[in-house]
Amino acid sequence: MDGRMTEHELVILARTAATKAYAPYSNFHVGCAIESVDGEVVTGANMENACYRLGLCAEQSALTAAQHRFGLGKVARIAVVGGSGAMICTPCGGCRQAILEAAHLADRDVEILCASGDGSAVERHTIGELIPFGFGPANLAPVA
Repeated sequence: MDGRMTEHELVILARTAATKAYAPYSNFHVGCAIESVDGEVVTGANMENACYRLGLCAEQSALTAAQHRFGLGKVARIAVVGGSGAMICTPCGGCRQAILEAAHLADRDVEILCASGDGSAVERHTIGELIPFGFGPANLAPVA
C-alpha cells in the first residue's frame, strides 16, 4: 500500500470530519476516515434526525463516499473518532456489519483505528475482532 497515511494523519482526518457532524440531540459527534489500498481517503460524519432512527452514522456516511470514490473492494483502513474526551469510540453493531461487508468485498480483514474524540488514545482492531462469526455474502449463497 504505497502512499499510506500515518495512523495519526488518518485519525486527524476523522477528527476533522467529526467537527462537521450534525448531532443537536445527543451532542455526540463522530467522524470517520476511510483509506483505500491506493491511498485515497474519504470522510463522513454522523447526522442525526428528530426521528431518531433516521439518523446516519459516520461510518455509513464514509462507506457510501468510499463506494462512490473508489469502491468498497478497495477499503484498506478505517479510522473512527467520537465524543469529546479520552473515551475510545468504536463502531456500533450496524456499522460493524457494514464494515464487514466491505471487508468481504475487499477480501481482507479491514483494520479499524478506534480513537478518542480528543485524539489522545487509539486502539487498533480488525473487523474480524470486532464482529467475530459475522454474517456476510457467503451466508446468502444458494444452497446446492
